[in-house]
Amino acid sequence: MAGQKVIVVTGASSGIGEATARHLAKAGHIVYGGARKQGMSSVPGLKYGVVDVTNDASVASFIDGVLSEAGRIDVLINNAGVSLIGPIENTSPEEAAAVFDTNVLGPLRLTRRVLPAMRAKQSGLIINVSSVLGFLPAPFMGIYAASKHALEGMSESLDHEIREFGVRVVLLEPTFTNTKLDVNAVHTAAPLGVYATQFQATVNTVQTQIKSAPSPQFVAEKIANVIEGPYRLRRPVGREATLLARLRRFMPAKVDGSLRKTFGFAKKK
Repeated sequence: MAGQKVIVVTGASSGIGEATARHLAKAGHIVYGGARKQGMSSVPGLKYGVVDVTNDASVASFIDGVLSEAGRIDVLINNAGVSLIGPIENTSPEEAAAVFDTNVLGPLRLTRRVLPAMRAKQSGLIINVSSVLGFLPAPFMGIYAASKHALEGMSESLDHEIREFGVRVVLLEPTFTNTKLDVNAVHTAAPLGVYATQFQATVNTVQTQIKSAPSPQFVAEKIANVIEGPYRLRRPVGREATLLARLRRFMPAKVDGSLRKTFGFAKKK
């Protein structure tokens, strides 16, 4: 097909990654979905491969295999991610490091492996799946938010470095999505102590919101629009994410109260 692209999607075994890989393949692109375990595809044009984004050798094997078979990579979608829920005071450096290893160093590993081929071709697009928590705080999700803030800083810096080679970076910023990422998130190991009551109230509120949140398919369609449409660095997904981005920029004081309500904090008397 005209305009057919070779696309790599990480975290493609479930959620946003799976929906995106299937949607893009059905649109006629050649898609390589990467996941920790080998997947099976019934969609023409979608192939699964094994990749652990926290392992240099695994990333090299996966990307080199795609380049050997397809000859190029037009779009890299860094979607693989993990979450961690718990008070920052209770979070061990080891727990925080595991989140950063996947959410920040994972995209770094994939990007480093893909960029030489994109630069040689003078063309390419790297889509880093961030979150509204890449520009907003989140009580009891502070380490996850910090990892997405870091991803955004790295992505903006990278875009300046590589655009002269015909390669650009996009930050995709969904709000809550109806996936298992937050529902099945790892909890910090230390006892909650004084945070227990508010932590549970926050978790209950977030899980209620996730049930009515947009589906992964909605996000997949937005990713397709990013690939096919005009370039913009930041792409909030949906009206709520767009509104939050504007409020954060122009009315930051209003965001504080709204966030506390969103995360189940009682109003101060």
